[in-house]
Amino acid sequence: MSVPTATPVSFSGRAERALGDERMRAAIARGTGLMLERRHEAISALANADELRDAASDIRAEALRRLPELLEQWSDNLTAHGGQVHWAGDADEATAIIAEIVNRRGGKVIAKGKSMISEEIHLNAVLEQAGAEVTETDLGEFIQQLAGEPPSHIVAPAMHKDRFEVADLLSADRGAPVSPEIEAEAAYARRRLRQAFLDAGVGITGVNFAVASTGSICLVENEGNGRMCSSLPPTHIALMGLERIVADFGDLDVMLNLLARSATGQALTVYTNIITGPRRTGEIDGPEELHVVVLDGGRSAALGTEFSPALHCIRCGACLNVCPVYRQVGGHAYESVYSGPIGAVLTPLLKPEDPAARELSEASSLCGACTEICPVRIPLHDLLLQLRQRDARGDASRLRRVGFWLWSQAWSRRWIFRAMVLAARAGLPVLRRIRRLPNVGWLGAWHRGRELP
Repeated sequence: MSVPTATPVSFSGRAERALGDERMRAAIARGTGLMLERRHEAISALANADELRDAASDIRAEALRRLPELLEQWSDNLTAHGGQVHWAGDADEATAIIAEIVNRRGGKVIAKGKSMISEEIHLNAVLEQAGAEVTETDLGEFIQQLAGEPPSHIVAPAMHKDRFEVADLLSADRGAPVSPEIEAEAAYARRRLRQAFLDAGVGITGVNFAVASTGSICLVENEGNGRMCSSLPPTHIALMGLERIVADFGDLDVMLNLLARSATGQALTVYTNIITGPRRTGEIDGPEELHVVVLDGGRSAALGTEFSPALHCIRCGACLNVCPVYRQVGGHAYESVYSGPIGAVLTPLLKPEDPAARELSEASSLCGACTEICPVRIPLHDLLLQLRQRDARGDASRLRRVGFWLWSQAWSRRWIFRAMVLAARAGLPVLRRIRRLPNVGWLGAWHRGRELP
C-alpha cells in the first residue's frame, strides 16, 4: 500500500485537515461508538473482569521480564516441529528475509492476511517491486489496498469509510457497479478474493501470540482469510513482533478472554487458529513450509525502561475507540501504522530519530480514558506525559521550557494557586462577553477548536 505523501508535515496540520472531513468523522464516530458499546457489554458480562485485567497485566510484564528465555524456548519447540524461525533487527532485514523466501519458493502470487508488522515494514511495496502480486484478503485491508491507503485503525482498517465509498472502490475494481449494501459488497469481495487463495504460492499472516511451551503461534480473526492464508498455500510466512509471546496456554487463555471482548465485543473471535509447525505426514492441509519472522524494530530498546509497559499491548484498539483525539481526526492524521494513544506512545519509541514521531505525544487530551479502558492496564496517559517530559528536556523550545517552569513554580505554591483561581473566577464574566479571540499564535490555535466557558 502506498503511504500518502501530500499530508502536512506537522500533526496539527494533518489534524486540522481531518477536522474538515465531515464524512470521515461521521464514519469514525459510528464505528468507534459501536465498538465501544459492544466492548462495554462484553466486559460487563464477565464476573471477574477486573481480576482478569490484573492477571493479564502481570502476564505481559512477566513475559517481558523473561523475554530472552521464552523466545529461545518457543524457537526451539517450533523448530523441533519443523518450523523455521528468522530473527530480524529492523525492517530492511525483515523484508530481505521474506523476499528471499518468496523468491526461492516461486511465490509470484501472495495471499496476505492482516498484519500490522507488515505495514510497519512496508512489506507490500518491497514484494511488489520484486515482481510479486500481493492481495490483501482481510476485507478492511482489501478496501484500503484498492484505495491506495494504509489502514486507519488497528482492528478495523477501513473504519473511516462509509459503505458508499466502499461501493465506489469495489465498482472500480470490478469494472461494473457494486451495490452500496453490506451484503453485496461482502459477496463481491468473497468472489474476488477466492481466486487469490487458490493461486497463491505463499501466504503471509501476522501473529497475535506465540506460545513458548509448545512452539505454537496463535492467529485470531473473524473472516477465515487468516486460516486460508496459513493452510492453502504451500508456504506460510508469519510476521511477529518479538514481544508477542506468552509462556503457556494458561496465559494465552487469559489473553484471548480479553482480546476479542476489548476489540470487537465478542467472547471469542470466529476463528482462533493455533499453528504448531508445517503440515505433517498424513495431514491433508497446511503448508509445506512454515517460516516465522520475528522483528525487533526498536522494541528491545524500550525493554527495561519506563516505557516498557507499552510493549504489553495486545492490539485490541480499545484505546483508539475511546480517545477524543482519535475520534475527531481518525487514524491517518497520525501518519503512523499505530494510531490513537498506543500509537502516540509506540511510534516515538520505534522511531526515536523521527521528529514527526516525537510530536505524537502531544496528540492527547490526557483525559486518562485510554488507561482506564486498556485490558492489560497500560498506563498510557502516564507514558504520554513521560514522553513529553523527555522531549522537553531535549529539543523543546527555550520559551516552552521557561513557560512550564514558571507554571510549575506558581502551582506548587498554595497562595499563588489560590490567587490564580480567584483571578480566573473574576475574569469569567468578561470572557463570556468575548465572542471571538484574536486569531494569532497559540491563542488563535486554542480557540479554533474550542468554545470559551
